[in-house]
Amino acid sequence: MIELFSANTPNGKKISIMLEEISFEYKVTKIDINNGEQFKTEFKKISPLSKIPVIIDHKNHKTVFESGAILIYLAEESGLFYDKNERLEINQWLMAQMGYIGPLLGQHHQFHYYNPGKSEFGEKRYFDISKRIYKELDERLSVSKFLSGNNYTIADIGTFPWIARHEWHDIGLSKFKNLTRWYNEISSRDAVKKGFSFMDKNELPPKP
Repeated sequence: MIELFSANTPNGKKISIMLEEISFEYKVTKIDINNGEQFKTEFKKISPLSKIPVIIDHKNHKTVFESGAILIYLAEESGLFYDKNERLEINQWLMAQMGYIGPLLGQHHQFHYYNPGKSEFGEKRYFDISKRIYKELDERLSVSKFLSGNNYTIADIGTFPWIARHEWHDIGLSKFKNLTRWYNEISSRDAVKKGFSFMDKNELPPKP
């Protein structure tokens, strides 16, 4: 049994989607990040940086924090979505999501969606970077079916929930035909639909 400590965020959705894809039994423990529950002493024992998501694999008696590390752990445990012959490419695109795509789209959320009008510089900077991310992903997907090649992998699972916030970005996902093709293919997967709605059973990936 996997216990997932999480919240209804892109990083949280990555792990619930992965767990659905690999058909591992799991339960969700909600962490109320809006009220600072992530900073409580008990949670910090399993998440030293006070971040979600975290998993406890009760079968193997292991705790894993950081969403990218969790994806790799679950992929290795299941033998799915992380082919040994493709790991160099998969790791590059997963790290691009962890260090670039997610954090910078997250800053766009902060300035453009949550706090509009508070910083003209911040809004413009992260809006421009987010548009560039869309363009770069679209270019990659013009020559590759999925991010790391022809196969659906943890790199796609990690990136998808961030693009699923496209309505917050006000960039226009449908303007990017290759990114839209990729998005539609992933959002149609049953496991993705189930994992996406892990906190709200009525929530589905928004259409482009």
